[in-house]
Formats: sequence, structure tokens, C-alpha cells
Amino acid sequence: MEYAVLFLPLVASIISGFFGKIIGDRFSQLITCLFVFISAILSIVIFYKVLTTGYENNLIISTWLSSGSLNVNWSIKIDTLSSVMLLVVTSISFLVHIYSIGYMSHDPNKPRFMSYLSLFTFSMLTLVTSDNFLQLFFGWEGVGLCSYFLIGFWYKKESANAAAIKAFLVNRVGDFGFALGIFLIFYTFGNINYTEVFNQVPLIKDQEISLIGLKINSINLICILLFIGAMGKSAQIFLHTWLPDAMEGPTPVSALIHAATMVTAGVFLVVRCSPLFEYSELALSLITIIGMTTAIFAASVALVQNDIKKIIAYSTCSQLGYMFFAAGVGAYNVAMFHLFTHAFFKALLFLGSGSVIHAFKDEQDITKMGGVWKKLPYTYTFMIIGTLALTGFPFLSGFYSKDAIIEFAYLSGNATGYCAATVGIFTAFLTSIYSWRLIFKTFHGDYNNKNLEIKNIHESSLIILIPLFILSLGAVASGFIFKDLFIGYEKTYSFWGKSILFLEPLSIDHPPYWFVFLTPILVVLSIPISFYIFIKNSKITEELIFMNKPLYKFIKNKWYFDEIYQFILINPLKKLGIFLWKKIDLAFIDKFGPDGISSLIKTFSLKAVKFQSGFIYQYAFVMLIGFSLFLTLLILK
Repeated sequence: MEYAVLFLPLVASIISGFFGKIIGDRFSQLITCLFVFISAILSIVIFYKVLTTGYENNLIISTWLSSGSLNVNWSIKIDTLSSVMLLVVTSISFLVHIYSIGYMSHDPNKPRFMSYLSLFTFSMLTLVTSDNFLQLFFGWEGVGLCSYFLIGFWYKKESANAAAIKAFLVNRVGDFGFALGIFLIFYTFGNINYTEVFNQVPLIKDQEISLIGLKINSINLICILLFIGAMGKSAQIFLHTWLPDAMEGPTPVSALIHAATMVTAGVFLVVRCSPLFEYSELALSLITIIGMTTAIFAASVALVQNDIKKIIAYSTCSQLGYMFFAAGVGAYNVAMFHLFTHAFFKALLFLGSGSVIHAFKDEQDITKMGGVWKKLPYTYTFMIIGTLALTGFPFLSGFYSKDAIIEFAYLSGNATGYCAATVGIFTAFLTSIYSWRLIFKTFHGDYNNKNLEIKNIHESSLIILIPLFILSLGAVASGFIFKDLFIGYEKTYSFWGKSILFLEPLSIDHPPYWFVFLTPILVVLSIPISFYIFIKNSKITEELIFMNKPLYKFIKNKWYFDEIYQFILINPLKKLGIFLWKKIDLAFIDKFGPDGISSLIKTFSLKAVKFQSGFIYQYAFVMLIGFSLFLTLLILK
């Protein structure tokens, strides 16, 4: 069963990718959807076994590496953490596969697209079922490679190519830190298997390593390097710039990357390595700070975006910040709970936005929409449900997970935790504002599209709406159903078992009632506030922008991260590259190397050809000179 879960998406990818032109579009779509569906059903079965019997397993597929003390197997590790990830990845992936049949119906390269989706799923499954850091890294890089393929799927668009390259390169920065972390793990522990490494951590928690003449705690350094890798994959601040640009890919790609696969890999890494991070207060503090900064940064930028997909993309970035600062305060289970609920409502919002984009003939600017809620009743309803869940409206899925994060941050009892809780509340309010701005601008108010008559706006097909309906059920009910299991005080530790380490049990106290009710009150109040300032009296937003032009410009330009990187890194490196190419490569290496040698041989050959005149007396003269030189050498000897 475990083998089927892992390898069926790979088989589907191979069939669709290599034989797609032979078997045709329909059969390619059928094979990929069917195989991923079977994988999803089996993942549910595995999760149920884990839930009811505490099932754990570690299936060794083959020996991968064996060199000295380095022994690495390719395995399938099943425990609570991996079973949760299997459930999320396969279920969301299946719904995205189904959705893609309708969304990509007019694309000429459907088999290739479906193949990439399935390969992406396989890479993520390889990542979450690993029992060692090398296999984890293999899946990690596989996910990165597939993201490059999918973001740049429409490769004839220059912007898509640029976005794919940007995502690939920015992630390489994080991956370099991740690779260094794995090297340091092997150097410190003599092993890269989870069990062996985690068992040794308490024994060497005070061990130091010398770096540039400085003594640094090994565990701290390992955790920081691993977190740098997580920052890249999960688009945390400083390494976040690739995520909004990734919207150049087809909408199903955006849903898969942002909801269930690539961006959640960083959160999974931190939670999986909780036995390491629990012994590094420095790393946990850093994670908390980066997480809460990312949350408020992305939320502020989303406020002023007009591209419907980029608003949701920055929302993803912000919610990932919540997950990280939850892990930073030691509430790893709460981070996973938010990852679980977020997968449903974020996939719902992305796929819903795709339905809107389809209706508007590929228009993505929300300022060019409006007044279509009656024309798109089902899409509108599903988007409302996704928005309510995202904002943390009472009793929907996001309410339980997001509020739990804020509460546990408050209960951490330290200054960093209090700060994170405060930021979390304010970010929740901003999230609600920009989310309802998207809804009101897209579906309410006046119709603003001059290139498309409103009578031509129509609802999406059933093949697109069915995945939205299923995801809406998850967005409504997943929080309530699983809250006790994931974060319930009595069941938490028995459910997660050994897959998450808590050095100290999570607090069972409750924050003050005013604190508990503050976030839901702000979330509910944001709805009429948003309707008034964006629909009823839109001049208020214009006045606010006019009164705060510097701030607006700062946020509109995404805190100038792209411009700073362009000035500090990209332009100098480009100039250095051009200099090395022209002055070193062309002017020196090529001139005196391959080009110089070939030029010398060519010149010598042209000179030598002149001796081939055909006159006997010239040949005799040359022979005489040669014989004379030979005799001279003999005499001198």
C-alpha cells in the first residue's frame, strides 16, 4: 500500500510524459487523475490506521549509499507526521488534477502539463516519507525542479520564463544553506538518518564547532542552516521574492504550489526536525521573528495589490509566517494544524480565482471586474467560504488554527511570544481587510471591464466547480473535526507520538477572555468596514492613499526588496560576469588557450602549404638543408 501511494504518481507522470502523444490527451488526463486518486484513497487508509492503531512503519525500498559510516536507504517512513502530509498532498493534488482537465482544456500540451503535476506530487511524497536527510534533500530538489517546469510551463511568455528562473535561483540560495546543514549533521553525528541523529542530540547539545576562529554551538548552527533552507522553500522574508512572480504559471500550479506542496515543505522540515530545534533556543527565536515579520510584511503588501492571484499569493506568504512563528514558540502541532486547514481554503481560493479568470477571458486585475456575483453564483459562494475560512471567521477551519497559533504565542510567556501574538492579531485584521477587498472588488460594485460585455460572463463548467465544492467542505469543517486531535490537550501527545518532540509540554492555561475574543471581533468588524471603504464610499481609500503617499509607495513597491536585491546583488554580479567574460575568458583564456592554439596551427599550416610547390629542385634544396643540419649536429657532438 505504501509503495502504491508513493510510486503511482511517478508511473502516471512517466506514461503521460513519454507516451502522451501516442495515448492522447483524454487518456493522459484519465491515467494521471486515476493514479493520483488511488494514491489519495490509500493515504486516507494509512491516516486512518495511524489514527486508530498508532500504526508506524519504515519500509526500505533499497540501499542507496553505503560508504564507510555513511549508510543511506531509500525508505518510506510512515508515522503521524508523514501520514498527515500524505493526506494533504495527495487529496489536494487529486483535486488540482481534476480541475486542470477543465482549466487547461484549450491548451495544446495537456499531457505534458499533467505529467509535470504528477511528477511534482511524487517529489513531494518522496520528501515527506523520507527517513533520512539525503532522501529529504532529493525530494526537496525534485519539488524545486518541478516548480521550475510548471511556473515556466507557458515558456513562450518571457515573464513566465523569468519567473521560473527567479524561483529556481532564489531557492538555490536557501538550498545551499540546507545542504551545508546536512553536511554539518554528518560531520557532527556521523550519520544522516533521522533516528540516529535525533537520538544523539541530547548527548552533544553543548558541543561546539570552530568557525572562522569563533566557537559556535553545533546544534544552533545546524538548526539555523536548516531554517535557511526552509526560508527559501516557504518564501519567508528575504527569500520570498520568487513567490508572487510564480503566479505566471497556470492557476492549478499556483494552487498546488501554494496549498499543499512546495511552500509547506519548509514548515514540514522544521516540524520533522523538532528534536533538533527543541535544543536550540536561538534558532527558535529566529524562526519566531522571521515568521511574524513575514506575516505582517506579506499582509501589508497584499492590501495594495490588484492582481487577484498575487493577492492570494501574498496571503499564502503571510499564513506561512503564522505557521513558522507557531513552530518558533514550540507549538509544532499547531503549526501543522494550520498547514492542514490552510491547504483546503487556500486551494479553494486559488482554484476559485482561476474560475473568475476564466470567466473574464484571462483578466486578473480586480479593478477591471466587479458586479458579477449574480453571473457567477457558485464561484462567488465558494470564494466567500474560502475567504471566511482564511480570515478566521468564527467556527470555520481557519478560526480554530489561526486563533490557536496566536493563543500559544501569548502563552509562551516570553517577550518574543508576546510580540508574535500582537503581530498575529494585527495581521489577522489586515488579512480580513485585503481578503474582503478582493471579494468586493471582484464581485460587487460596478462592472468595470471595457473589453468584455457582462452578458458574456458565465459560470465555469462542472469539472471546475466540483473540486471547489469538495474543498469548500474542508474549509468549513476541517478545523472543527480535527482540532481536538491536532491540539487537544489530552489527545495531542498520543496522536503525534514520537513524530514531534516536546521537551516541555504545551501550556494548558487559557489567555484572558478579552484576548481570546479580540481577534474574532476584529475579523467580524472588518467585513462592514471593508464594504464601506471599498464599495460604499471608495473615496476614503483614495484619501488615505493621498494622505500617506510615502507609506503607500513603500508598500506598493513590496518594501523595495526587488530593487534592493537588483542594486546590491544582481547588477554587480552581472557586471562582474561581463568583465570576466570579456577580459578573462575572451581576452586571455580563449586567446592564449583554445583559440590561440588553433590560430597558431592554422598559421603554421598555411606557411607549410607553401612548401608543397611541386618543383623537385625546391624539395632537393630542403633535403640538403636538413642533411646539412644533421651533419652539423653530429660534428658538434
